[in-house]
Amino acid sequence: MSGQSLHPLIVGFVADLFFSVKIENAARQLNYRVEWIERAGQVAPPDPDAPVRQLAEHLIGPGAVLLDKLTLWQPALVIFDLGNPEIPWRQWVALIKSVPATRRIPVLCFGSHVDVETMQAAKSAGADAVLARSRFVRDLPDLIQKYARTPDYAALQSVCQEPLSRPALKGLEEFNLGNYFEAHEYLEEAWNEDETAGRELYRAILQVAVAYLQIERGNYNGAIKMFLRVRQWIDPLPDECRGVNVAKLRGEARAIHEELLSLGKQQLSRLDRRLMKKVEYRWEK
Repeated sequence: MSGQSLHPLIVGFVADLFFSVKIENAARQLNYRVEWIERAGQVAPPDPDAPVRQLAEHLIGPGAVLLDKLTLWQPALVIFDLGNPEIPWRQWVALIKSVPATRRIPVLCFGSHVDVETMQAAKSAGADAVLARSRFVRDLPDLIQKYARTPDYAALQSVCQEPLSRPALKGLEEFNLGNYFEAHEYLEEAWNEDETAGRELYRAILQVAVAYLQIERGNYNGAIKMFLRVRQWIDPLPDECRGVNVAKLRGEARAIHEELLSLGKQQLSRLDRRLMKKVEYRWEK
């Protein structure tokens, strides 16, 4: 199943009913859906006595779970209420913007206009926009349209009808031979040569290739990092693009990521390499 959705997601770190209702109504009118995280405890590991999985790069605990959720959901926009004391927004805004898997997600914050220090802290943490509450409420529909980031599915669907480029074909051949470094080089060439939305296909495959290469090199953190990064590129793609079975590759990448998380860093060598399958594609000479 494709990562596409007819209703792009907004994640709101908001507990105040007045603001959550305003956001919900504006989002619904613009055909968005909202997922609410009102307290930090909502992203904590569910069982405190269970082993904590290494969910995001070198991180563990709530910060890692937060990144895991955001990379899974791929929201079009994240909204923080700076007046919500139940959310460590200073740490979380900075965390979202510091990790390649999530830094492209737009972050919109609102707070009291008289609390200059808080507003400046949110900007320093990396928020894309920090607004006074009055302006946030007044301009909310326009703000969502301005800052929300949604893939151009129509453009993707159109360019996915085109054939694979020669460098891309060579990259896929190398990938299927297990030559992941060489695959990355050819696919990067294909990505650089393509100026259409279809270049995202090449970026997605090359990042899977790099993840596999990190596994081969015994670099657990590097592999986890790449599997997190690839979701922003592979999830919006149609299930088939330029003859590539994207749905199959997407599912295999997720399966290996989950297996790595289950094994943990110390047991990387136990990963069944047969899970690293060939890319399935067709092309016409």
